[in-house]
Amino acid sequence: MSIFGSMKTAISGMNAQANRLSTVADNIANVNTVGYKSASIAFSTLVVPGSSGNYNSGGVQSTTRYSITTEGNYSATTSGSDLSIKGDGFFIVQGDDGTTVLTRAGDFLPDENGNLKNSAQYTLMGYPYTSGSPAVVVNGFDGLVPINVKDLGGLVARPSDAGSFSGNLNSNATVAPSGTDTLPSANDPSTTTADTKKMSVVGYDNLGNTVMYDLYFTKTSAGDPTATPPVDSTWEIAMFRHADAASGNSPFPYSSDAVAIETLTFDQNGKQTSTGAVTIDDPVTGNTIDMDFSKMGQVASDFSGNGQLNGQAPSAVTDIKIDKDGTVYAIYKSGDPKPIYRIPLATVASPDLLTPLNGNVYAANGDSGVTVTGFPQTNGLGVINSGSLESSNVDLADQLTTMVEAQRSYTANSKVFQTGSDILDVLVNLKR
Repeated sequence: MSIFGSMKTAISGMNAQANRLSTVADNIANVNTVGYKSASIAFSTLVVPGSSGNYNSGGVQSTTRYSITTEGNYSATTSGSDLSIKGDGFFIVQGDDGTTVLTRAGDFLPDENGNLKNSAQYTLMGYPYTSGSPAVVVNGFDGLVPINVKDLGGLVARPSDAGSFSGNLNSNATVAPSGTDTLPSANDPSTTTADTKKMSVVGYDNLGNTVMYDLYFTKTSAGDPTATPPVDSTWEIAMFRHADAASGNSPFPYSSDAVAIETLTFDQNGKQTSTGAVTIDDPVTGNTIDMDFSKMGQVASDFSGNGQLNGQAPSAVTDIKIDKDGTVYAIYKSGDPKPIYRIPLATVASPDLLTPLNGNVYAANGDSGVTVTGFPQTNGLGVINSGSLESSNVDLADQLTTMVEAQRSYTANSKVFQTGSDILDVLVNLKR
């Protein structure tokens, strides 16, 4: 056995315990850091081959580990922009230098430019709704932009571009006389039958002005359920601009033609066999509105209907709301929400092997695996909770215990070093 070898072994032990104390110091210092993941030290032996009857001491090697996959406790906050992830995944954030990294620290607040930044000044990234519902880029960060809530102020109007109508058409209604001039679509004062039903829906133009449309439902064929194959019954839908209606007892004739004409077909069971798609082409507003009538049925019951168009009158944005699936909504004074961004989450194959960086963020590396991006609640990713923060996963009692253990082990290793030094002194003194 080499005395110098035992002293070097003691030094490796002291270095390993010093590293252990360093992780304890970091963990205790960050016990209140949002989303912080504790570090620990794993020890492994270093063996020096020896001969029979001669033992060569090796040493100990320390490896730093991070408990990134261990969730901390969750606490409620009063800020809707405070976010936490329940389950797997990381927020995708960007530093001031343009570097894109991952974090679990969701204490986001708007900066002077309206960008959502956490306490480490990393900007939350998301997909905008500028071209409709966004699609995620699975293997990269392309398409992500800073989530900005500053430019949502002012009055915003949304023109109608879609709508729906549901209800029942009476199967016992009278069929309109044959001939195109007997239908409301002909825009003639004498065309409506006793069983022609009328309802109205309200939409909005590009400036937020209300636009009312009159809907007329007229049965055009009773069908023949005994035929082979059975012949479906049919109804005509004719829609006019209410503002073009004539004055007096009858709205006909309207000053302009129908803005939509479509036929609905129903089988012998009253189920609709047509698509129910009706398109409004408004020549005044220039808008096209796609309406869905697929939920209309035909049974022997009174006529009923309920319809609506999207869009909104001029309204100010009063707040933002972030849903569990990562959708960021602008809430208008009228109470209507509008999706403006969607927050994705990212993960890697081995999150505990991510590289920690300043600011409580992580970067992928060869050991952790490549970054995979997806929306919350898909592909095993967690959910986003608004008004909630994930606390540090540091167990303070455990850290204090580890600190005492490291101190004792460091002292014991120092005693081995001191003993080796004393033995060397004995050897030196033998020569005198």
